[in-house]
Amino acid sequence: MGAFAALAAIAAGASAWSAPLSVEGAGPASGQPSGRGRPSLVHRVAVFGSDDRVLLPADKEALTQSIGLLYDGRSHSVCTAFCVGDDTIATAGHCLFRTEGERPLRLKGVQFRLQPADGPAVMSRIAGTRHNAEAQHVAAGSQRLRVRPPIDAAQDWALIRLQAPICKGRALPISRKPADALVKLSAAQRVYQVGFHRDFGDWKLVLGAPCAVRRSFEGADWKAIAKDFVDAAHVVLHTCDTGGASSGSPMLVDGPSGPEVVGINVGTYFQAKVLTQRGEVVHRYKSETVANTAVGSGAFRPALDALSRAEIVETRGELTRLQRLLITEGHYLGSVDGVYGPQLNTAVRAFERAEGRNETGLVTVALMRRLLARDAERRGAPRDGAPEDIETGSVGSHKTSGDKARLPR
Repeated sequence: MGAFAALAAIAAGASAWSAPLSVEGAGPASGQPSGRGRPSLVHRVAVFGSDDRVLLPADKEALTQSIGLLYDGRSHSVCTAFCVGDDTIATAGHCLFRTEGERPLRLKGVQFRLQPADGPAVMSRIAGTRHNAEAQHVAAGSQRLRVRPPIDAAQDWALIRLQAPICKGRALPISRKPADALVKLSAAQRVYQVGFHRDFGDWKLVLGAPCAVRRSFEGADWKAIAKDFVDAAHVVLHTCDTGGASSGSPMLVDGPSGPEVVGINVGTYFQAKVLTQRGEVVHRYKSETVANTAVGSGAFRPALDALSRAEIVETRGELTRLQRLLITEGHYLGSVDGVYGPQLNTAVRAFERAEGRNETGLVTVALMRRLLARDAERRGAPRDGAPEDIETGSVGSHKTSGDKARLPR
C-alpha cells in the first residue's frame, strides 16, 4: 500500500496527533528472503482485532458476476472494481490517477476482468481506446487526489465506461442511504465488503464481514476527524479488514432485491504522533490504525446518472475546438493540443459552475453545443433556437507495485 504522508499544522515545540491515510490499491509489496533462498512477498493489511476475511462463501457466489479485477499489466497495478451499469464500472479514483504528485496510469493498458463462478471469464478495456480517448470515458471525483489535510478522500472514486457491455445484467444497484445511516446498519451487522486481496493469492474474491461503521473511535473523536477531510459527510470509517488490491471494492448491504452498494473502499486512516521543535518535525512515533475509509455512495451516485446519458466527444479535432472555445470563455489555460487531461477537466468544471450547473467534467456533445451557441452569440450570429440538452448530476473531475505476481489472463 502506498502511504499518504499527511501531517496537520503543528505548533512549535509541541507533540501532536495528525491524520494520514494509506491507500490500498496496487501499492508496493516489499520482498523478504525466504527459507528457500527466494524472495517472498510481504503484503500489508489493515486488520482490526482478529482477521475476519474469508474466501467468498457459496451464499455470496452471485457477486462473482458483478465484482472484478481492474489491472494494468505494465505497472502491475491491481484494484477491485464492480459493475454499476451495462458498460460501466466503479472503483477508487487513485486506482487510475494515483495520488497528488504521482504519475497516473496509462489508461490504454487498463483492463477490467470478471470471472463468474458459473461461467467463463469476460474482460474489456476502457471505451474510446480506438481513438486514444479513454480519459473522456472516465468520470472521477479527483484526478489529483490530495494526500495531506484537508484530505479529499470523499472524491476518491471513479466511474469507467467500458468498450464492451460485459456488465449487462450484472450491475449492482447504488443505495440512497446516507453515510451516517450506515452506523445503525453496521450495528445490526448488515454491512460487509467484497473484494480482492493480494495476500490471499489466486485472485479469488474475499468477504469481509461484519463491518463496523462508526464516526468516533477511541482517541479519535469525529469532530477532530472531520477536520482532516474535505466533504467529511461522504467519508465512511469502517473496520472491515483489508489488504492490497482491495481499493475500489464495494461496501454492501442486502436490500429487498439483493446486495446494494453503500460505498467504495479506498484506504486506511491513521493517527500519527510527531514531536516538533521550532516548527520542525524531529521525531515521528509509530502510527496507530484507527479505521479503514470508504466513500459513501452519495458522493458518486449523481455522476453515474450523468455518465450513463453522456454522448462523449472523442476526436482530437473536436477536443481542439473545445479547448479554443473554453479559452475564449476564460476557463482553459493549457495547450491547444486536442488532449483531454486534468487542465481540460478543470476548465469544463469551471464552465459548468459558471453556468450554474452541476459539475461533471465530462466533454459531451451537449457541452459543445452550449459553447458554440455562446460563441455565435458573441459574434452576433442568430441562435438556431434548438433546445439545449439538460444535464444533471455531479462529477468531480498509485504507486507502481513492486509485486510481480502474475495477473490473470
